Amino acid sequence: MRLTVLSTLLFAGTALAAGSVQAAGELNLICSADVVICEQMRGDFEKAHDIKVNMVRLSSGETYAKIRAEARNPKTDIWWAGTGDPHVQAASENLTLEYKSPMLDQLQDWARKQAESTGFKTVGVYAGALGWGYNTEIFKTKGYKEPRCWADLLAPELKGEIQIANPNSSGTAYTALASLVQIMGEDQAIDYLKKLNANVSQYTKSGSAPVKAAARGETALGIVFMHDAVAQTAEGFPVKSVAPCEGTGYEIGSMSIIKGARNLDNAKIWYDWALRPEVQSRMKDAKSFQLPSNKSAEVPKEAPKFEDIKLIDYDFKTYGDPAKRKALLERWDREVGAVAN
Repeated sequence: MRLTVLSTLLFAGTALAAGSVQAAGELNLICSADVVICEQMRGDFEKAHDIKVNMVRLSSGETYAKIRAEARNPKTDIWWAGTGDPHVQAASENLTLEYKSPMLDQLQDWARKQAESTGFKTVGVYAGALGWGYNTEIFKTKGYKEPRCWADLLAPELKGEIQIANPNSSGTAYTALASLVQIMGEDQAIDYLKKLNANVSQYTKSGSAPVKAAARGETALGIVFMHDAVAQTAEGFPVKSVAPCEGTGYEIGSMSIIKGARNLDNAKIWYDWALRPEVQSRMKDAKSFQLPSNKSAEVPKEAPKFEDIKLIDYDFKTYGDPAKRKALLERWDREVGAVAN
């Protein structure tokens, strides 16, 4: 009888321990960067930790919508990468969790400020300027003039030759919308986008898709973050990247732990690991040429440098505000998206 009781207790203890190991050994991740770096990050993390990563690749806008919809019953532990505005918006709506990583002191000022401005509910992991990439062979064959400024994209000969993502799904396109508003003023920016619409052949779901289409010769030009254009050049495609002459905005790719994360300890392990210099130095191996947030990380030689670009003082707080974002997107839907080709 005593042996039976002892066996039962041992079995129960073993089952409990096994359940704990299984729970401690998983992480539910949403990655909002390019799928190649997402896969590399997952692989590197799993090699270094006894943790299985269940990863989904979604754009920033899609991720924000998902975690908002699942707020009462979160299915995601951590959100890595993607433009900072939706991360800031999620933080302001209390969808993400405050976490002060021990790695904070190693980060660039812009990455730490991203954390401080949100009450440490998100942090910067990389940065990159907005611009475009164009197919040099198409431009040469068709005799198009190289577009150096935002105004040049309105040239009549570029009708149907430009792609940009939809700002409702893409953080890249929302950054473009918010940047143009800050450069021109809201009414003028909407008027510009209405005129640009005549030259846009497609509003894609993903922010990097337009320049990938340009690389394949399916369109002449894609409005994207410049590092995405550089990545296509590094792959051997005839793509040249451009920083707009009037000035441009930039992203702070961010990372957030979801409030109510089921695997919170593992989320913190990923968070600290993703901020390490050796991890960020590996991003270039996946043809990701952003500026890393850790001051000791290797900056890819191909990365567009901020000092070479006319950057605006991008207002992350204002354009990451839920009410402002909602109003801008509604106006874009009404005045631009509704009349899209």
